[in-house]
Amino acid sequence: MLDWVLGAPLTVGTPAPDFTAQDQDGNPVSLKSLRGRNVILVFYPADDTAVCTKQLCEFRDSWSSVASKNAVVFGVNPAKPARHGKFKQKYELPFPLLFDENQKIAKAYQSAFSFAPRRTVYLIGPDGIVRFAKRGKPLPSEVLAAAT
Repeated sequence: MLDWVLGAPLTVGTPAPDFTAQDQDGNPVSLKSLRGRNVILVFYPADDTAVCTKQLCEFRDSWSSVASKNAVVFGVNPAKPARHGKFKQKYELPFPLLFDENQKIAKAYQSAFSFAPRRTVYLIGPDGIVRFAKRGKPLPSEVLAAAT
């Protein structure tokens, strides 16, 4: 739709860029260590805003479907870990929120934009290959349909 202005996400079928980042509790998370699982990355602009909250709560509310697909979910944006921690606790999110310092991960995933990432969702297969990539707020069921 507006990808010609904002740029397209990574192409389905390409290897996902590896990364290591801190979650809201300061624990390191690396994509490489998650091989063998479906990994869902939700790049979102800001904690505790209407659309971002709704998007992440949809994954929370679909948690049994996520688990049934051998998947893990990570929210990703440049907010500090303490802010992520408050947001995660407030909405009882069952998945980590990653601190993307200087949008390094967002840049690697073609989701960086100005001061906040572009709303983009990826599903990376157990083999490290991008299986789903879409801008906006796809429903969890649409994302999980790409799980292998």
